[in-house]
Amino acid sequence: MTNPYIFPNLPAMQLLAQEEYGLRCLLQVAAHPETRPITIPEIAEAEGLSAEYTGKLMRALRQGGLVDSTRGAGGGYRLARAADQITPWDVIQALGGPFFNDDFCDAHPGRLRDCVHSTDCSVRALWMRVESAVQGVLGGVTLADMTRTESQMAVWVEAPGPPTPPRPAGD
Repeated sequence: MTNPYIFPNLPAMQLLAQEEYGLRCLLQVAAHPETRPITIPEIAEAEGLSAEYTGKLMRALRQGGLVDSTRGAGGGYRLARAADQITPWDVIQALGGPFFNDDFCDAHPGRLRDCVHSTDCSVRALWMRVESAVQGVLGGVTLADMTRTESQMAVWVEAPGPPTPPRPAGD
Protein backbone atom coordinates (compact mmCIF):
# COMPACT_ATOMS: atom_id res chain seq x y z
CA MET A 1 0.00 0.00 0.00
CA THR A 2 1.25 3.49 -0.83
CA ASN A 3 2.26 5.54 2.16
CA PRO A 4 -0.19 8.51 2.11
CA TYR A 5 2.36 10.71 3.91
CA ILE A 6 4.98 10.29 1.18
CA PHE A 7 2.62 10.43 -1.82
CA PRO A 8 -0.57 12.05 -0.50
CA ASN A 9 -2.17 12.69 -3.91
CA LEU A 10 -1.15 9.49 -5.68
CA PRO A 11 -4.21 7.44 -6.72
CA ALA A 12 -4.32 3.67 -6.49
CA MET A 13 -3.88 1.69 -9.70
CA GLN A 14 -7.15 2.05 -11.55
CA LEU A 15 -8.88 1.81 -14.87
CA LEU A 16 -9.17 4.96 -16.91
CA ALA A 17 -12.63 6.52 -17.07
CA GLN A 18 -12.70 5.90 -20.82
CA GLU A 19 -12.22 2.17 -20.25
CA GLU A 20 -15.02 2.03 -17.66
CA TYR A 21 -17.42 4.09 -19.74
CA GLY A 22 -16.42 2.33 -22.95
CA LEU A 23 -17.26 -1.04 -21.43
CA ARG A 24 -20.58 0.30 -20.17
CA CYS A 25 -21.39 1.72 -23.63
CA LEU A 26 -20.50 -1.58 -25.24
CA LEU A 27 -22.80 -3.40 -22.80
CA GLN A 28 -25.61 -1.06 -23.91
CA VAL A 29 -24.97 -2.08 -27.51
CA ALA A 30 -24.92 -5.76 -26.51
CA ALA A 31 -28.21 -5.44 -24.61
CA HIS A 32 -29.96 -3.58 -27.45
CA PRO A 33 -32.35 -5.60 -29.61
CA GLU A 34 -30.86 -6.71 -32.92
CA THR A 35 -33.80 -5.28 -34.88
CA ARG A 36 -32.07 -1.91 -35.28
CA PRO A 37 -28.79 -0.27 -34.31
CA ILE A 38 -28.57 1.76 -31.10
CA THR A 39 -27.75 5.45 -31.45
CA ILE A 40 -25.24 7.61 -29.62
CA PRO A 41 -28.01 9.63 -27.92
CA GLU A 42 -29.64 6.40 -26.68
CA ILE A 43 -26.35 5.09 -25.30
CA ALA A 44 -25.50 8.46 -23.75
CA GLU A 45 -28.88 8.74 -22.05
CA ALA A 46 -28.74 5.18 -20.71
CA GLU A 47 -25.27 5.74 -19.21
CA GLY A 48 -25.65 9.35 -18.08
CA LEU A 49 -22.91 10.58 -20.41
CA SER A 50 -22.75 13.45 -22.87
CA ALA A 51 -23.45 12.60 -26.48
CA GLU A 52 -20.05 14.06 -27.44
CA TYR A 53 -18.12 11.84 -25.03
CA THR A 54 -20.19 8.81 -25.99
CA GLY A 55 -19.46 9.52 -29.65
CA LYS A 56 -15.72 9.65 -28.92
CA LEU A 57 -15.89 6.31 -27.09
CA MET A 58 -17.95 4.68 -29.82
CA ARG A 59 -15.52 5.86 -32.52
CA ALA A 60 -12.64 4.28 -30.59
CA LEU A 61 -14.61 1.06 -30.13
CA ARG A 62 -15.36 1.03 -33.87
CA GLN A 63 -11.69 1.61 -34.70
CA GLY A 64 -10.85 -1.22 -32.29
CA GLY A 65 -13.11 -3.56 -34.28
CA LEU A 66 -15.66 -4.05 -31.49
CA VAL A 67 -18.65 -2.30 -33.08
CA ASP A 68 -19.88 -1.56 -36.57
CA SER A 69 -21.64 1.68 -37.39
CA THR A 70 -24.29 2.64 -39.90
CA ARG A 71 -24.73 6.27 -40.93
CA GLY A 72 -27.91 8.17 -41.65
CA ALA A 73 -31.51 7.78 -40.60
CA GLY A 74 -31.92 4.46 -38.86
CA GLY A 75 -28.18 4.30 -38.28
CA GLY A 76 -26.27 3.60 -35.12
CA TYR A 77 -24.07 0.88 -33.64
CA ARG A 78 -24.10 -2.91 -33.45
CA LEU A 79 -21.56 -5.35 -32.10
CA ALA A 80 -18.98 -6.35 -34.70
CA ARG A 81 -18.91 -9.88 -33.23
CA ALA A 82 -21.25 -11.89 -31.05
CA ALA A 83 -21.38 -10.82 -27.39
CA ASP A 84 -19.79 -14.11 -26.37
CA GLN A 85 -16.78 -13.25 -28.55
CA ILE A 86 -15.96 -9.84 -27.00
CA THR A 87 -14.19 -9.49 -23.65
CA PRO A 88 -13.47 -6.59 -21.29
CA TRP A 89 -9.80 -7.13 -22.19
CA ASP A 90 -10.71 -6.29 -25.81
CA VAL A 91 -12.25 -3.03 -24.56
CA ILE A 92 -9.15 -2.17 -22.51
CA GLN A 93 -6.97 -2.79 -25.55
CA ALA A 94 -9.21 -0.70 -27.84
CA LEU A 95 -9.48 2.26 -25.46
CA GLY A 96 -6.41 2.29 -23.26
CA GLY A 97 -3.81 0.09 -24.85
CA PRO A 98 -1.64 -2.38 -22.98
CA PHE A 99 -1.21 -2.20 -19.23
CA PHE A 100 2.55 -2.64 -19.62
CA ASN A 101 4.19 -2.00 -22.98
CA ASP A 102 7.73 -2.35 -24.25
CA ASP A 103 8.33 1.41 -24.04
CA PHE A 104 7.57 1.54 -20.31
CA CYS A 105 11.17 1.13 -19.21
CA ASP A 106 12.39 3.76 -21.69
CA ALA A 107 10.02 6.26 -20.06
CA HIS A 108 11.37 5.66 -16.52
CA PRO A 109 15.17 5.95 -16.58
CA GLY A 110 15.34 8.30 -13.61
CA ARG A 111 17.89 11.06 -14.17
CA LEU A 112 19.90 8.90 -16.57
CA ARG A 113 19.59 8.36 -20.30
CA ASP A 114 18.98 4.62 -19.80
CA CYS A 115 17.47 2.83 -16.82
CA VAL A 116 20.08 1.24 -14.58
CA HIS A 117 17.97 -1.94 -14.68
CA SER A 118 17.59 -2.13 -18.47
CA THR A 119 19.15 -5.59 -18.74
CA ASP A 120 18.05 -7.21 -15.47
CA CYS A 121 14.86 -5.87 -13.89
CA SER A 122 12.73 -7.65 -11.34
CA VAL A 123 10.21 -4.79 -11.49
CA ARG A 124 9.69 -5.35 -15.24
CA ALA A 125 9.06 -9.04 -14.58
CA LEU A 126 6.47 -8.13 -11.94
CA TRP A 127 4.59 -5.70 -14.22
CA MET A 128 4.59 -8.27 -17.02
CA ARG A 129 3.08 -10.84 -14.62
CA VAL A 130 0.46 -8.36 -13.43
CA GLU A 131 -0.55 -7.64 -17.02
CA SER A 132 -0.76 -11.36 -17.73
CA ALA A 133 -2.98 -11.90 -14.67
CA VAL A 134 -5.27 -8.99 -15.57
CA GLN A 135 -5.48 -10.21 -19.15
CA GLY A 136 -6.31 -13.71 -17.91
CA VAL A 137 -9.20 -12.47 -15.78
CA LEU A 138 -10.61 -9.90 -18.20
CA GLY A 139 -10.07 -12.14 -21.22
CA GLY A 140 -12.02 -14.95 -19.53
CA VAL A 141 -15.24 -12.95 -19.31
CA THR A 142 -17.45 -11.95 -22.23
CA LEU A 143 -20.11 -9.33 -22.77
CA ALA A 144 -22.62 -12.18 -22.80
CA ASP A 145 -21.37 -13.20 -19.34
CA MET A 146 -21.84 -9.64 -18.15
CA THR A 147 -25.58 -9.62 -18.89
CA ARG A 148 -26.07 -10.98 -15.38
CA THR A 149 -27.23 -8.90 -12.45
CA GLU A 150 -24.57 -7.70 -10.02
CA SER A 151 -25.35 -10.44 -7.50
CA GLN A 152 -25.32 -13.16 -10.20
CA MET A 153 -22.03 -11.82 -11.57
CA ALA A 154 -20.46 -11.68 -8.09
CA VAL A 155 -21.24 -15.39 -7.58
CA TRP A 156 -20.08 -16.27 -11.09
CA VAL A 157 -16.71 -14.51 -10.86
CA GLU A 158 -15.97 -16.14 -7.49
CA ALA A 159 -16.71 -19.65 -8.77
CA PRO A 160 -13.70 -21.72 -9.78
CA GLY A 161 -13.30 -21.69 -13.49
CA PRO A 162 -15.58 -19.61 -13.79
CA PRO A 163 -18.31 -22.09 -14.87
CA THR A 164 -20.90 -21.37 -17.47
CA PRO A 165 -24.02 -20.93 -15.36
CA PRO A 166 -27.53 -20.92 -16.77
CA ARG A 167 -28.52 -17.72 -18.56
CA PRO A 168 -30.71 -15.25 -16.66
CA ALA A 169 -34.47 -15.75 -17.01
CA GLY A 170 -35.93 -14.46 -20.26
CA ASP A 171 -32.93 -15.34 -22.46
